[in-house]
Amino acid sequence: MENNSLFEAWLEREDSYYEEKFFEPLVDALCQYNGGTTDGRLAKGRIFNAGYEVFIYAFFLGLYMGERRPLAGPTRKFRMAMSSWGRKSNEKDRKSYTILQKYIFIALVTKTDVYFLALDKGELNVNDVCKKLMATLNEYANTGFYRMYDQLKKDPDYFFGNTSLLDMIRLVVS
Repeated sequence: MENNSLFEAWLEREDSYYEEKFFEPLVDALCQYNGGTTDGRLAKGRIFNAGYEVFIYAFFLGLYMGERRPLAGPTRKFRMAMSSWGRKSNEKDRKSYTILQKYIFIALVTKTDVYFLALDKGELNVNDVCKKLMATLNEYANTGFYRMYDQLKKDPDYFFGNTSLLDMIRLVVS
């Protein structure tokens, strides 16, 4: 791992976590969880394809809110390296997430307290820095999940509106 760039090492991480209580009302209800095909998503009336897509949305929601919330209680793990997010060679109608992965990484680098010169000097190792980046990722996503969860308690059908995902982002940035 030490020979890889920080970005390459981070892409191979499989430690994206969310609180267990969000599985049924958010991840399972809004995603074609473990399916990943557009046809299955539409047939089941799901908003997102794979579970990590709701995680990405929750991350950006938390980031835009400017709040990090540590995970508490039982957690679940997305068992997929971030390098695998998006299109695979054998799946049609899926977009590559390459640019999105870069945006997330840049956000994490700017929002995580790491002395990157120490990494460059070899005083820190890549794995330790990746752990800190992933903690930041999970904390912002956790904030987003809490915001989505609160909205569902107010209106269980909220996310099935045509512009609900965009509306929620607009609310937190205004």
